[in-house]
Parts: sequence; C-alpha cells; structure tokens
Amino acid sequence: MMLFAALASVVIATCYDGDTCTTTTGERVRLACIDTPELIGKRAEPVPARAARDHLRDLVVGKKVGIRRITKDRYGRTVVELLLGTTNVQQEMVVSGHAEIYWRYRDQCPWTEGW
Repeated sequence: MMLFAALASVVIATCYDGDTCTTTTGERVRLACIDTPELIGKRAEPVPARAARDHLRDLVVGKKVGIRRITKDRYGRTVVELLLGTTNVQQEMVVSGHAEIYWRYRDQCPWTEGW
C-alpha cells in the first residue's frame, strides 16, 4: 500500500456512479484507474452499476477524504485517487468486486503494480 504525505482533503457530497463523485465545493472527480459498470447507455448494466454506486457512497459520502489530483479527463472531471484514512478507495472498490482495474490508465496509480 502506498501512502501519500500531505495530501489535500475534500468532503464528498455525492456519487453519481461507481467511479464519479462530486465534492462539497462542486468539483466533479473521476476515480483513477478503475472502471465500474455503466448505469445508462448501450453498455448499461443497471444492477451491478447501482451496487457499485451504493458501495462507493457508503465508503465516502459525507466523509473527509485525502485526494491526489492527477489530471483532467475529456469531460472536465478531475481524475483523482481518494484515500479514506489508510484505505485507497479505488483499490477497495476492486477488492470488493465492484470495479475492475482500468488497464489503459493503470500507470497513474502505483497500487495497480503487481495485479
């Protein structure tokens, strides 16, 4: 597990799906290095998508989390890693079965090494 010194922190207001949340300041964040089932669209998988969203909400909504901002995506969201104490939220989503590693972007997240 990799820990980050002096991380900024935010409070998560809501999570739209299993990999997109909004902070209390209105910043839209996309969790880096993971992919979760889609809620809508051609590739929609509503049941596992709702389960992923609900699990992420249980983990972070209303809580102060550490945030490591990586980049911006094409939708204007900030791509981030979130830490709840010493728990890497993205890694927990994968371990719990609610997300998969997004292999295309795995180099953004040190925790994906060795998977």
